[in-house]
Amino acid sequence: MIDLLYQIKAFILGIVEGLTEFLPISSTGHLIIAGDLLNFSGPEVNTFSIAIQAGAICAVCWFYRERLYRILTGFTTEKQQRQLVINLFVAFLPAAVLGVIFADLIEELLFNPVTVAAALVIGGFIIFWVENWQAKQSTACRTSTMDDMTAKTAFLVGCMQCIAMIPGTSRSGATIIGGLVLGLSRKAATEFSFFLAIPTIFGATVYSLSKVFLRISQEQTFVWTTNMTVGFAVGFIVSFVSALIVVKWLLRYVASNDFKPFGWYRIVFGFVILVTHYTGLVQW
Repeated sequence: MIDLLYQIKAFILGIVEGLTEFLPISSTGHLIIAGDLLNFSGPEVNTFSIAIQAGAICAVCWFYRERLYRILTGFTTEKQQRQLVINLFVAFLPAAVLGVIFADLIEELLFNPVTVAAALVIGGFIIFWVENWQAKQSTACRTSTMDDMTAKTAFLVGCMQCIAMIPGTSRSGATIIGGLVLGLSRKAATEFSFFLAIPTIFGATVYSLSKVFLRISQEQTFVWTTNMTVGFAVGFIVSFVSALIVVKWLLRYVASNDFKPFGWYRIVFGFVILVTHYTGLVQW
């Protein structure tokens, strides 16, 4: 039997994931907050989060399908395609290693609305600091496209990505703002963040699914239902569509705008969560 309320929650969370995954405002943080408000709980929640993240990453793959095809067909013959793959590999490694070691501990200790709110606020102030700092720098010597990146710069961007293991920090925020600090143009930092999301989220998806299936096989109490199947499909599709819209919009936005509006959003939203928590208005 299909539970309409469950499907509405899946729809809302799919939108939240798709709209926030590639913006510097933290998709994980927003999912924690939204899931808490919607009281979306149960043994399938972790698997559902994986499904909607997969929807978002499929949107990026679809958007860049022509470039991905060139990478697959020209990896052995074209230096440009080969260098991008190398850069993505070295950028992916730091988060992959630290994720395997610390992911469970971080989820246990930090996956709560208060931590998310604090990270949102701190990240907002960092965005302002970087934008003000960058305004004083010369744009002539910046790396204009992601194809001009060195492996060293890619690795350092990957190290920045590790900070996003703290919920509320934002993977895209850490890589884009980190890329700006390392001398990338806005377009180069944003596009490389999109491409780096592909192995990062795909790897996290495989790793998380393996843990989920192991837990299910050990407990043997989890019962998959038609309602869950429909909910997962709804979340995946909505996440895909909304993420595709955001990717297209963000590339146009960074052509002539800075990231300060996202900094303001983070600070205001973070303070709202903290104030409502400590005043008891909302029981997070």
